[in-house]
Amino acid sequence: QVQLVESGGGLVQAGGSLRLSCAFSGRTFSNYVMGWFRQAPGKEREFVARISRSGSSTYYADSVKGRFTISRDNAKNTVYLQMNSLKPEDTAVYYCAADRYSDFEYDYWGQGTQVTVSS
Repeated sequence: QVQLVESGGGLVQAGGSLRLSCAFSGRTFSNYVMGWFRQAPGKEREFVARISRSGSSTYYADSVKGRFTISRDNAKNTVYLQMNSLKPEDTAVYYCAADRYSDFEYDYWGQGTQVTVSS
């Protein structure tokens, strides 16, 4: 069974940076496409970023393009989300997710980590 554990969330001022990490265990990490999602209070969960199995391809929501960077270290079974130039509207619970078949259906989800950006 795959387990995903996010870390790195916290409180930061607008314009600041945070790096989220997601530790993967239970299966072969490099077999999974990985994604980051977020959910703000009162809003639906939304896609943030996605990275291919090898890390060679990445995709971003327009709202974070140019500010966030997704990366992975297959030797460490970890996916990262570097968040720069944070805005108050980035405040949300951030979740990592694993997609086994690269079909945009995420099979496993982490418990989430809170990111709060103050103005």
